[in-house]
Amino acid sequence: MAAVTEAVTLANFEAKMPKWTPDLPNHLYALVDMGSNGIRFSISDLSPPQTRLLKCLYKERAAISLFDALSSSPSTALLKFPAETITLVSQTLARFKAIADGYGVPPGHTTVLATEAMRRAENAASMLEAVYTASGLGICVLAPEVETLFGSVGARSGFAEVDGLFLDLGGGSVQMTYLNSAMDVYEVAAAQSGLSLPFGAAKLIKIIQSGEVKQQETARSDLNTGMQKAFVDLQSRFPTLKASSSDTAGIDVYLCGGGFRGYGSMLMHNDPIQPYPIPAVGAYTVPGSFFKESKRMRRVNEEYEGKIFGMSNRRREQFPAIATVVEALISSVQNIRSVTFCSGGNREGALLMKLPKHVRESRPLSLLRQPGDTTSDATLLSVIETLKSAVPSGFDAQDLYTVFTLDLGPLFVEAIWARLGQPDSTNAAYELHRAITRDPSVPGFTHLARATLALTLCARWGSDLGPVDRQLLSSLRQLACASSPEVVFWAEYFGAVAAVLTTLCPTEPKSPEELGNIVRFRAVTTQGKKKDRIELTILVSANASRGIELASLQSLFKNIGKQKKNPYTVNRKVEPVFVHAS
Repeated sequence: MAAVTEAVTLANFEAKMPKWTPDLPNHLYALVDMGSNGIRFSISDLSPPQTRLLKCLYKERAAISLFDALSSSPSTALLKFPAETITLVSQTLARFKAIADGYGVPPGHTTVLATEAMRRAENAASMLEAVYTASGLGICVLAPEVETLFGSVGARSGFAEVDGLFLDLGGGSVQMTYLNSAMDVYEVAAAQSGLSLPFGAAKLIKIIQSGEVKQQETARSDLNTGMQKAFVDLQSRFPTLKASSSDTAGIDVYLCGGGFRGYGSMLMHNDPIQPYPIPAVGAYTVPGSFFKESKRMRRVNEEYEGKIFGMSNRRREQFPAIATVVEALISSVQNIRSVTFCSGGNREGALLMKLPKHVRESRPLSLLRQPGDTTSDATLLSVIETLKSAVPSGFDAQDLYTVFTLDLGPLFVEAIWARLGQPDSTNAAYELHRAITRDPSVPGFTHLARATLALTLCARWGSDLGPVDRQLLSSLRQLACASSPEVVFWAEYFGAVAAVLTTLCPTEPKSPEELGNIVRFRAVTTQGKKKDRIELTILVSANASRGIELASLQSLFKNIGKQKKNPYTVNRKVEPVFVHAS
């Protein structure tokens, strides 16, 4: 049988990709992304109701650079894959297919995507034939606009909503487009308007290392001109982008692909917060001013002799090329407000585009309930509403970054009654670490969200920590304060409210009505001579207060907003008053 290849375009990608419907008997999907710098393989579970989380069961990367494998003969010669590369790739995909079979992935649910290197290779047909013979798999060769679609949507998959420029830097090319999730059919619009430039990290580093000055100057000029044109074209097509370009606030930029993630790892290594508390570069966000320090990052790459976390030797070798692309971006888009590094790519984008719009656009963190959690949705909501009732009238809670506005309410509530048999200090340390390492690939778990959850749960247990964990707590507070000191204040406040709640109601409520019969909160804000005050009235049933010295619970609030270091201070104090409910 002949090798199977599919040319995937915007017109046919929905027909070419395996379908997803909620009633399928098996929701496992395997994807292979044959990128120019490496070949990535994953198996994902799209079972409802957690479909939007794109839960990854298995992941592997083969360090095969298809771009490097193309013939290094003069540019006038044909670009061909060597025979040994064809054999290695075909055997690697045969291994991936066997793993997919072992996991029980249905035969029709395995897809192989190929990009720039396969589009350019003169003997791509030989690769297709060898892969099919070894594994029975066909290869979908993506048109540039589909690569832009999958790459940008894959990067977008990590967030509840987005509005900004998206760029993807691979080994052979870099793509730029614009996504605004508030628009209708924004994904296809982004693909149709995106531009792909043949200046990936692997290709550009070869030019830089060639020593041919004229070739280097031409490449830089073409890269800068191409990126400037792409940005101008996008502004002309999307009025909201043009408005952001001239607005004082600036443009938000999202970067994906291994090359850009390498730059993100370098920024994290030099972040003002040290040690930086969250290891994953996915969802790492920096202000535009810090992002633009490319010359400094170049120096660090050249001079730092130790290991830089998240960067391989190959990535550090390619760093001059990565920095060149970054500098072209900075030159073209001068009004950059923030830059976020994304973990998703073609694989996540291809998975997300299988799903109906209402599933794609659902908020991911609200789905992250633990398997086996028996708390009903109604009871969970009653606990969340009880905790939120401690927000004083006059505050717009939606304008605050808290566990509730960041869609973390269910995760917070399910943890406040957990581990009640363990010491408070142990639980504080446990929750601090768990929040920054749990569910590392889950969409929507930004670094701010992780820091907020960690600080709030740590405060629920009194924030009593040993010296090593106090350093982590300090780093997380700095991360949160980069958004606003209010984040730390409200994390500590809701942590203290939760501690009161679970003291008065030591077992998780079984019904929505139960908690309201035990404790209720009312809060108002008053202005003092030196500080504003939150007067928190806590109404407690007679049965719930038996054997409890209510005045002792006031100490839970005494240190809120009173951190020694100035950036964490909020000019506000909390005055709790306990009242026996009638």
